[in-house]
Amino acid sequence: MIKVKSFQTPIQILKTTRQLAKLDDDVNKFIAENKVTSVISVSDAATTDDTGATIGLVRVVTYEEK
Repeated sequence: MIKVKSFQTPIQILKTTRQLAKLDDDVNKFIAENKVTSVISVSDAATTDDTGATIGLVRVVTYEEK
């Protein structure tokens, strides 16, 4: 069965590296805890405010569950 899981994180000036590392850790933890054996795709999309500044990131993982 193919499933999709979304993760999100805010992006703040001077904290981006730490926030992206935490997002990676959250995704890896989800994969390990749910015993995902096949990741089909990973996609990132930026979210912006009304001025066009990046304020967040959404990561979508498509995976197969057996």
